Amino acid sequence: MHRFANPARFLKIARPLTAWLFWPGLVLLLVGAGCGLFVTPADYLQGETVRILYIHVPAAWLGMGGWMGIAIAALMQLVWRHPLAAVAGRAIAIPGALFTAICLVTGSIWGRPTWGTWWEWDGRMTSMLVLFFLYLGYVALGNASSTQDRGGVSPVTAIFGLVGAVNIPIINRSVVWWNSLHQGPSITLRGSSIDGSLLWPLGLTLTGFSLLFAAIVLMRMRTILARNKVEARMQRLARG
Repeated sequence: MHRFANPARFLKIARPLTAWLFWPGLVLLLVGAGCGLFVTPADYLQGETVRILYIHVPAAWLGMGGWMGIAIAALMQLVWRHPLAAVAGRAIAIPGALFTAICLVTGSIWGRPTWGTWWEWDGRMTSMLVLFFLYLGYVALGNASSTQDRGGVSPVTAIFGLVGAVNIPIINRSVVWWNSLHQGPSITLRGSSIDGSLLWPLGLTLTGFSLLFAAIVLMRMRTILARNKVEARMQRLARG
């Protein structure tokens, strides 16, 4: 990975890769969402409300996956001193928080007609809310860090990113460890409990959202690096 440590080399790859991720992701998302809304049948128990599945599940996946990306970036920053790791962590934080918020909102909308309540303090919902607050804390620490002028995050913020990863397996296993209104694992390595007629658009929206997420992270990294370059040039001019 250190061969991409040079910002110029990274940007040479990131510029075309952003478009290659963004446009296919957008197409897959629109096709998957359209099929989920207008092609798949209603669920025999949940009726039309099941269609929020195609937004809720990818949002939950990317909320958790985003924090794992932060934890990996933090590890690379602390152990291997990778110069772009801190930039990557900072770039992931805001879209990760956004998808976590989407997960919480769509889950509440889905829960109201299904469970009869907008919110229940069960393990899955509470641990997902904790993840959202962890994102906010990471963003706040990153903005307050003494290294923010270089576009990165402090070692303290990186350690926070690693420690916060403890919450990810708690989210994943919460419906197994505690009694919960939330349904159990629907998709596992052994198969899926979701009917195939409802399942196939989920693969499209999940892939589409994932590609868009990656494109957004690359765009944010490019923006941070460009801002750093401008600030460094201004500092040189000020000293000159």
